[in-house]
Amino acid sequence: MKKLFSLAFACLLLFSLSACGREPKEEVSDEKPVIYLYPEQETDVRVTLDLAGELTCAYPAYGDGWSVRAAPDGTLTDESGQTYRYLYWEGTSGTDYDFSTGFCVAGEDTAAFLEDALAQLGLNREEANEFIIYWLPQMQDNAYNLISFQQDVYTDSAKLTVDPAPDTLLRVFMAWQPSEKFVDLPAQGLSAPERTGFTVVEWGGCAVQ
Repeated sequence: MKKLFSLAFACLLLFSLSACGREPKEEVSDEKPVIYLYPEQETDVRVTLDLAGELTCAYPAYGDGWSVRAAPDGTLTDESGQTYRYLYWEGTSGTDYDFSTGFCVAGEDTAAFLEDALAQLGLNREEANEFIIYWLPQMQDNAYNLISFQQDVYTDSAKLTVDPAPDTLLRVFMAWQPSEKFVDLPAQGLSAPERTGFTVVEWGGCAVQ
């Protein structure tokens, strides 16, 4: 294995957000970041997370990091022989997310929007499906959702180390907020590198109430 990705799963995080016009609040929960590992051949991989906050839940157990054997199809096996689809964690943080660019999407259009956006951000169909079925129930009945995919502000607050290092690392993190009315946001550009070699993928999110 040469490199890996993080959070994802998923990760999904709840944080306070002054950039959205709100005053900072108490820390809230990062929800379901998940990490997928896709080496070119079976590889022993170690993943550690440096979180600017507190880790509150992880599966498999985190300890001082995750050590798994990863297969090319993404199956992860721990030292006891238990298998996993991905590495999962949740935590708390006081991170302020950036809503200076993004999208305002009608609740009823959220599924179609996410299908298109996640493809542009490099998730495959299975990863995007797992992302959408987690978040859609919370978003589809809102009048609108303000959505902004985070870059450095997220990766700086949840630093991921993968050994061996991946050739391709995708970290997709969505900050979003329900809105009763349409908000005109400058559109955010979405892109992703080509997935080559040992690929690590992470997705997560933050619901800002």
